[in-house]
Amino acid sequence: MSAIAEKGGGTFRGIKLLLCENPLPPIDEAIAAAQAEVPQGNFYTEPYSAPLRRLISNQLGVPERLIHINAGSELILRQLFDRFGQQVHLLTPTYVLFPEIAQHYTETRLLPENDFAFNLADLTIPQGTTLAVIVNPNNPNGGIFDMAPLPGLLRRHPGTRFLVDEAFIGLAGQSVAHLVPEHPNLLVTRTLSKAHSLAGFRIGYAILPEAIADDLNCHNDAYPLARPSQAAAIATLRHEDAIRARAAQLRTWTEALAAQLRTLGVHTYPTGTYFFLADFAPHDAAHLAEALKARGILIKPLNDPMLGNGFMRITTALPEENVRFLGALKELLAAIHTDAP
Repeated sequence: MSAIAEKGGGTFRGIKLLLCENPLPPIDEAIAAAQAEVPQGNFYTEPYSAPLRRLISNQLGVPERLIHINAGSELILRQLFDRFGQQVHLLTPTYVLFPEIAQHYTETRLLPENDFAFNLADLTIPQGTTLAVIVNPNNPNGGIFDMAPLPGLLRRHPGTRFLVDEAFIGLAGQSVAHLVPEHPNLLVTRTLSKAHSLAGFRIGYAILPEAIADDLNCHNDAYPLARPSQAAAIATLRHEDAIRARAAQLRTWTEALAAQLRTLGVHTYPTGTYFFLADFAPHDAAHLAEALKARGILIKPLNDPMLGNGFMRITTALPEENVRFLGALKELLAAIHTDAP
């Protein structure tokens, strides 16, 4: 499945410029909290991760009953698509998992000539759509949607459920989680894998209408998280100021990396996150990615045939790793120019 390529590099020991992994480790408080729970590993957590649900409820200002927690947001997304994914409408390019798990789908294309920006007020929902998906900030380009038109869309299409995937909301964008109690057709999913640096702990959650939240909670493991994972999540969410400061630092590194790529003739697109799209045309992104992997740098082409073979999705690494990436890329491009007839 192509969604597997979305994941991190596993045992790869070089520089990883993949989308899913934050280059910064968990905050110290999260590490300490997780370590403190290891000796208690013979005991279950509270059912349905009750302390974490209470904390999320208080922070978002939504009833605790509307919150569903699972071991990673992908499980929640699959649960929702299983229930409501008969006819899906996507804004593409999007997270590669969605076309794979939708039973059928239509799409509204985000265009490179518009920097992949789109006004949701202009979104047309095809008749018969059971689930419309908005990723904000969007994956894979990192662009941010103005969510002001969403309540109007929800009212105009009461028979369509709208899933807003806020996987990267800790980096940029305006959350709509607080609107869930007012709209029975709004579903919001989140993860602590991105801005919060807890990908390996596998923590996802959703804010859902009461009946859907009850359904997912009743048909799920009553203990979805390991004790260290739950403790790390609680500790991290109690230090959102630190997470916001780190997000600002990541965006600074991202902007600097994109600027350096532009000096090499690479076209980059606007982003509010720690990743962005770059067009290496006339070079083939797959060939560049293969050559970079041989130099200890893991990256991936976008593989969207409608955009062409030059597109690459790039995530910032640490600054010193970005320097190594740029150096390797300069060598490759110089060699290509030298070999050209």
